[in-house]
Amino acid sequence: MNQGYQQATIPVADPQTFGAVRSAIETSFAQAKVADFLKSLDRASLRIRDFEVVLGKGMLGPQAKGEYNRLGNGDQGMIRELYLAALEHVAPELRQKFFKLYAYY
Repeated sequence: MNQGYQQATIPVADPQTFGAVRSAIETSFAQAKVADFLKSLDRASLRIRDFEVVLGKGMLGPQAKGEYNRLGNGDQGMIRELYLAALEHVAPELRQKFFKLYAYY
C-alpha cells in the first residue's frame, strides 16, 4: 500500500487535433530545434511560461493556435501541462543561456 502519487489518466476527446498541437510542441522542443525556438522567443521578448502568448504569436507554428482553439477545455488543459513539462526538460545549459525567458519577474 505504499504507492506514490499517480496522476489520473483523462481520455483525450479529440485525438487528431490534440496530436497536431502536441506534435507542434514536441517539434519546438526537439533537441535539434529547441535552441532556435528559444532564440525566437528571446527576439520576440516573450516569456516561455506564457503559453497562451507564445501560442498566439505563432511561435509553435502557424496552425497550432487554430488547432488548440478547437480543443475542449480538458484537452486544452492537458496541452498546457504538456507544454509546461516540455519547457522544464530543456537542457540546463540552454536554460542558463536563455535565463531571461525562464525568469520570474
